[in-house]
Amino acid sequence: MPQSPMSLPLFPPTLARLLRIAPLAPISVSLTTYARRLAKQHPGLFRRLGEHAHARFVLDPTDLPISLCLEPNGGVPRVSATRGPVTGDARIAGSLAALLGLVNGAYDGDALFFSRDLVIEGDTAAALALRNAVDDAELDISGEVAAMSGPFAGAVRRIAAVVERRTGVCLSRREETMAW
Repeated sequence: MPQSPMSLPLFPPTLARLLRIAPLAPISVSLTTYARRLAKQHPGLFRRLGEHAHARFVLDPTDLPISLCLEPNGGVPRVSATRGPVTGDARIAGSLAALLGLVNGAYDGDALFFSRDLVIEGDTAAALALRNAVDDAELDISGEVAAMSGPFAGAVRRIAAVVERRTGVCLSRREETMAW
């Protein structure tokens, strides 16, 4: 199988091991809060899912020992972090860098899929609806987190920029999409 022209960064193994023992409830609560804020800031994000507005999406960062289950619940989303197998209507798996890059528009989903850096299982129509909704919303993860941080917004943006430079993981919106 041919190599990708570039390699996607992987989550540092040492930090991934810490996630094996980290309590998942605070992660789930934080991600649910974040998702609900996104729903308020970008109301079309979950409306655009249409008939898939109540589907369960398993987001599986393959370089982490946890998976996320996103339940849009018609615009009142819930995110659960879990260890072990998770069932859902659609499973989207890839490195954390690939998944974040998709959200921020840095990577082309089709290119990641055909290079096998991204795996889609289950209801592909639901996965495609989620992809289209996220693409249409033009999300900026670090920008959204900074906006939630109140007086710490500037510090959050600076930290995100340093993390991006040091890890190669895209945390903010890019103008151009990189084909893989």
